[in-house]
Formats: sequence, structure tokens, C-alpha cells
Amino acid sequence: MNIKSIGIIGVGGVGGYFGGKLCHVQKNGSGFSITFVARGEHLRAIQESGLLLSSEDDGDLLCKPSLATEDFRRLPRLDLCLICVKEFDLPAILPRLEPLTNDETIVLPLLNGVDVYSRVRNVIKKGIVLPACVYVGTHIERPGKVFQKGGACKILFGPDPLRRNFVPDEVIKLFDQAGIKSEWTLNIQAEIWKKFIFICAYGLVSAAYSKALGEILEDDLLRSHAQMIMMEAVSLAKGSGVSLPEDIAEASLLKARSFPFEAKTSFQRDFERLDKNDERDLFAGSMIRMADKLGIDVPRTRVISTMLAKRKPTQPGTAA
Repeated sequence: MNIKSIGIIGVGGVGGYFGGKLCHVQKNGSGFSITFVARGEHLRAIQESGLLLSSEDDGDLLCKPSLATEDFRRLPRLDLCLICVKEFDLPAILPRLEPLTNDETIVLPLLNGVDVYSRVRNVIKKGIVLPACVYVGTHIERPGKVFQKGGACKILFGPDPLRRNFVPDEVIKLFDQAGIKSEWTLNIQAEIWKKFIFICAYGLVSAAYSKALGEILEDDLLRSHAQMIMMEAVSLAKGSGVSLPEDIAEASLLKARSFPFEAKTSFQRDFERLDKNDERDLFAGSMIRMADKLGIDVPRTRVISTMLAKRKPTQPGTAA
């Protein structure tokens, strides 16, 4: 297929980085249009001056999409769609996105979580939905500016179980043109679980106990909590038919050593803000639902989930 229309749904750190790089290709006469869906002061800054993407490799790039809006009704029919919102925004944006897809639309959900594909497919019945995970260290530094430091800056994606014959050559070519590192893998579920095991365990423990990664690692009790959640996640992966390396839990536990001692997880940062929603359902909620379905016990995850519920009530999601 020929990709002519691209939508970036959610222009936070992830959407701003990958959408910004795609915008820079568009600027050089690529022949496609690109639409940003954002909101608030960030959207207004992009509408006025464009998105400033500041990255380790490329320096400062001024990225101007064809359209920046919060109104899905202004979007064209999409050939490629990158969903970059937080999990709690999915229920609001998917029904608005669905009319913009057709049988050939490629949807790439760049969210954390092992059940994101099914969440998307429950609403978007048409098109090609490619399971994916992403590694990039980014955040909104101020309205209109996204800053990237660290992370592999890479998208891993794999086949849609409903469209296994789809070949992503055009997507890979586009990413290459934009300088976006990507990898097509037939074993994408294993890659998604590998990331989930790390971010789920450390996210839940860091939020429940208000501790940074280094503090968790050096505390015997908190480290054991994180390891137990990792082992519970591994059991769920195996129960779901996903094969993982035997040492995945231990490797995931020690992975925190590669981060600064004082580093907080993104879930912890969101959880600590009373005015902000968080992704507890993406982590604890999905783990508990899967455990109930598979008949696998996840006691530590349940304890942490209860602790989180007592400390901060969940809030309704808001649209991107």
C-alpha cells in the first residue's frame, strides 16, 4: 500500500518523538500528510509554532504537522495510525478513531501492556492492528516541546493475528526515512511481555511504597516484592502460551541497575499527582483479570493493588 495519511493520536513523549521525526520527513517533500491529535496548552503551542523535538541524536527539530487538533472529526481517513495515549484514554479515543479506518489502515498501538491489542481490536474491527512495544526516554518539557534522552528509541512490532499475511515493507521504509529504529519480529508477544514484566513490577512497588528504583533494589523486602510480581507475571505469560527465557525475572530485577538510583517509574510519577489519572488498571488490573481467567494465583499483585486503591482512588479517563 501507499501511505499518504498518518495520524499520531496523543502527542506526549512517545507520540511527540516518533510523530516529530515523521513530520521532519514530511517537511522534505515525502508526499504524505500527518495529523497530530493533542489537547490543552501543548496543542495550542503546536498550532502556533509547531512541535520542538529536542533529542540526543538529532538536536532540535522544529516539526510542523499538516494539522494539529483535538477534534477527531477533522481527521482524514488514515493509512497509518500511531496510538500513543495512556491506557486510561483508550476507551475514549477508540470509538472516535474507528470511523477513520478502513480494511487497509495500519494501526500501531505504542502503549505499555500485554492486553493492548485485544483492547484495540474490541473496538477497531477493520484494518491491520500490529502488536508493538516501544523503548524511548521522553517527556514533555514544556507546552510545544518534547525532550528525549536515553532509551533505545526503537519500535518493535509484529503480525496481526487476524492478518498474518500482511507484510509491513511500507511501514519499515517510512520509519527508515524518518530515522526511526524499528524491528519486525514474529515473536512480538514475548517482547511485549519482557517489557511488561519489568515496568509492571517496579511500577506497582514504586507507587505503593513511594520509593525510587535504587531504593527498591537496596531494600530486601521491597526487592522481594518486585521479584514476586515478576514471577507472577512470568506464570501468566506461560499460562497464555508465551515462551520466555528462564532467567527473565532475575534479568528484569537487575535491569534497574542501569537506571539512576533516584529514577522514578512513570507510573509512580502519575500516581503521586492527585490531579492526574494513572495506569494501575494496565498493570494490576490486567494481571488480576488474566489470573482469574487462567486460574493462576497472583497474591502479591493483589496486595499491591489493594494498597494503591486505599492511597489514591482511580479517576475517570479523559480523551486525548
